[in-house]
Amino acid sequence: MSCNYADGLSPYEYKGEVGMNEVFDTPEVLKQKISLLAEWIKDSKYTVFHTGAGISTSAGIPDFRGPKGVWTLEKEGKKPEVNLDFNDAKPTVTHMAIKSLVKKGYAKYVVSQNIDGLHLKSGLLRQHVSEVHGNMFTMRCNKCRRSYVSKTAVKTVGQRCLDIKCFGKNKNGNQCRGILYDTILDWEHQLPTEELELSELHSKMADLCICLGTSLQIQPINLVPFNAKKNKGKVVICNLQKTNCDRKADLVIHTYVDNLMKSLMDILGVEIDEYDDMKDPTNINSETTDWTIYEIDLKKVREIKRNTTKSKKRKKSEAKFSNTESETELPCNNQILKPSKISKLNNIDNIIK
Repeated sequence: MSCNYADGLSPYEYKGEVGMNEVFDTPEVLKQKISLLAEWIKDSKYTVFHTGAGISTSAGIPDFRGPKGVWTLEKEGKKPEVNLDFNDAKPTVTHMAIKSLVKKGYAKYVVSQNIDGLHLKSGLLRQHVSEVHGNMFTMRCNKCRRSYVSKTAVKTVGQRCLDIKCFGKNKNGNQCRGILYDTILDWEHQLPTEELELSELHSKMADLCICLGTSLQIQPINLVPFNAKKNKGKVVICNLQKTNCDRKADLVIHTYVDNLMKSLMDILGVEIDEYDDMKDPTNINSETTDWTIYEIDLKKVREIKRNTTKSKKRKKSEAKFSNTESETELPCNNQILKPSKISKLNNIDNIIK
């Protein structure tokens, strides 16, 4: 469980702001916000989800900074009363909804700060997810650097040795001589290079980044969703507590993420897949289940990003040339009006009234 994971981390004094009051939108305001978000998803060509601990609380896993979060209670000298083993946790409605949206093409990628492995268990494929803080159900070889799915949650955290021989083989077909380590980051660790680069690449291509259940306090991953802004995209935050990033967002929603996702899926007309333990990678010959990000995978995404950037520059250049021609044909008293910018909807309560 999260408190057991927390106990395995190195001592660290400041863990961010904890225990803030929860905020809930009124039913009327909430309905308006969800309808708007559904329209944005329909219009989006590249949606990326950014997920935090708040999407796993309904699975019985405590968050960290909520009123009953691990760090909040720790400050009071307490521990969460819930005692759920990671091995017994199952994906929530939100996990399955995200997986369904990716399958249907409504979303392209998921950036997860969670170590609980529930995105993995939901059936979300490796090419669609970055796990920037590690995963309790994956192990990485210290020699060949390949990652594998574990049938059970690992016993250590902090990228420590598991005393398990690597399952892989080298180019000659011989067994790799490496040893497997857990993938969970400790406080002083740098974010894994491949995971972070993919998170940034996909977010830079996104025209819509949706942050679910995260307080957006951990740097630098808290800034990654806002790469979409450079692409003239929108950022949406759904969290029960206010965040320091709310003022930068185009829409802030205060409700339970499961309720949000259920309503969204109804509006979009997408059925939420049921969790199937027979398709859960942790239940399938996991020794052969590769969870590696290969260099060729990175190269493909880099190339897509380059092509996207070139295409946008070309269109911008063509539009500029077209506008120049139009301006020369217009009478001198006419002006080319720029489309008005979409106003931020953090104050949507006032707009609706």
